[in-house]
Amino acid sequence: MKTCFARLGLLVVVAVVASVSLVSAQDAKAVKGRYVVLPPRLRYDVVAPPASLQTWNGSFTYQGTNYPYNMVGTVPSSNASTTVPVYVIPLKVVITARNGTKTTYDPSHVLSNGKTVTNNTVGSPIFNSSTTYVQGGVDVGTTQYIDAFQRANFWGTVKSAPNYHLLLGGPTVLAEQTLSPPSRYGTTGTVFGFKAGLVDINWFDAQLQRLITQFTQIQPNTFPIFLTYDVYLTQNGGCCIGGYHSSEGSISNPQAYAHATYVDHPGDFAQDVSALSHEVGEWADDPLVVNINGNNTPCGILEVGDPLEGEANYGGFPYTLNGFTYNLQDLVTLPYFGAPTSTSVNGWLSFQGNSSLSVCSNGS
Repeated sequence: MKTCFARLGLLVVVAVVASVSLVSAQDAKAVKGRYVVLPPRLRYDVVAPPASLQTWNGSFTYQGTNYPYNMVGTVPSSNASTTVPVYVIPLKVVITARNGTKTTYDPSHVLSNGKTVTNNTVGSPIFNSSTTYVQGGVDVGTTQYIDAFQRANFWGTVKSAPNYHLLLGGPTVLAEQTLSPPSRYGTTGTVFGFKAGLVDINWFDAQLQRLITQFTQIQPNTFPIFLTYDVYLTQNGGCCIGGYHSSEGSISNPQAYAHATYVDHPGDFAQDVSALSHEVGEWADDPLVVNINGNNTPCGILEVGDPLEGEANYGGFPYTLNGFTYNLQDLVTLPYFGAPTSTSVNGWLSFQGNSSLSVCSNGS
């Protein structure tokens, strides 16, 4: 962030924390799968760590207006590869009913393929580099899913700079943490046909910020991902949020982080790593959610997953790896927000070539 943090001192960041009621088991049948972005919780009185997230700045012009943006890694024309260290923090969520009954949602749960939720996540195409991605006849690389997306996103440049990559290092799995929300912030409910944990997002996010400060290895040049199992977050009484990303800490050197849930119910919202693919893709293209050097577009903030979460299978596409079929969400490319179609592979407005899209057609 060396090129853009000088502007941060001018930002006034307001942390909005609301007391939110939860969706009860009776009300949970009226649900909608979605993702959110939380406003950054940044402070002037936090000492800025020395290491910053590697980012680069670019821009495009649409209908006479210039739209700058800030993304993770190095500029694609550099023909260089960036690896960001990733930490995965599994979160065991224990819900206590008013009668004292406890229900536990634990990423150490063993799935049908014999792997735990955590291990199956780490072994997914989000981190595994052995899948070859051929998009509309164009081989954009044998690599990780988000790297393949970003290479396709800037294929107009990358086809002449084939060594460009944005890679997730590791990941390193840190010690599992247990969250036990008070009854006003945590309950269970039958959603999408199964009994899920339901936790208030503002209470939940406060716990993540606390945990970030406890793990000294988490620094702004790394990317911590908090993983839950069969847990959705609630906001303003509504369910169901499958994940989110934000930033916290020093206003001059923010710490980006994300949460994604792993749902062990095929066909349901946030199944396996679809939520994770959504949030990592959005982190890559809007890492700090503070609109440094832009990241506003003709249709709002630059969130590459949100426009496709309402598509069939919640925007997910199947990829089989080591005998398990993962669902990875399609992500919109920069031309969806108004950049020239020469920017992306085949001029596509999404990684998977969703032909129904036009500029800002599904919002941001």
